Amino acid sequence: MDIHDTAVPDAYRIVPRVLTDARGGFHESFRHEELARATGHRLLPQQVNYSSSRRGTVRGLHSVLLPPGQAKYVTCVRGAVRDFVVDVRLGSPSFGAFTTAVLDAREGTGMYVAEGLAHGFVALTDDACVSYLCSTEYVPGTQVDIFPFDPELGLPWHLGVTGEPLLSEKDATAPSLARAADLGLLAPYDACLAHYAARRRAAR
Repeated sequence: MDIHDTAVPDAYRIVPRVLTDARGGFHESFRHEELARATGHRLLPQQVNYSSSRRGTVRGLHSVLLPPGQAKYVTCVRGAVRDFVVDVRLGSPSFGAFTTAVLDAREGTGMYVAEGLAHGFVALTDDACVSYLCSTEYVPGTQVDIFPFDPELGLPWHLGVTGEPLLSEKDATAPSLARAADLGLLAPYDACLAHYAARRRAAR
């Protein structure tokens, strides 16, 4: 697999090598040591989630308080989505920057999203199914939600939405990035870097 840097530090786009023949295709979606060697991040999944979405559904932007934090390895296993990762780490040199990529089940492309970053997507097909390998189990009360259409972020959701997007009430009423910062919901950049380093040491 090929692992690529993105406009958001500590978010990586992973492109597998897909082997195809008359029967269909095969690819490796995730390799722990290859990700660690290429990025310095170690992901030892503690929980696996799936979401299914109608075309035009927007999910996110979501992050997790630090601690506990939660890194994610995101792939689309049915259909296709346009994926977004936003740097919401306070004090980060790339605070507010985003990266976007199409995740298509036929190609197997994935995104690694480190702790402290926010993630979301819009479904490009009906019944799009997204898989999340998560570094921690879900802890109630720790999810951070940011309004996906915050004009200060200017995310190009229009690349995947035709007509009115479908949002949960929670996402539709989530605070802006600036308001989330005022509420103390965003992880400081230095704390994220210390967390990444501690996780690498613990994994040795």
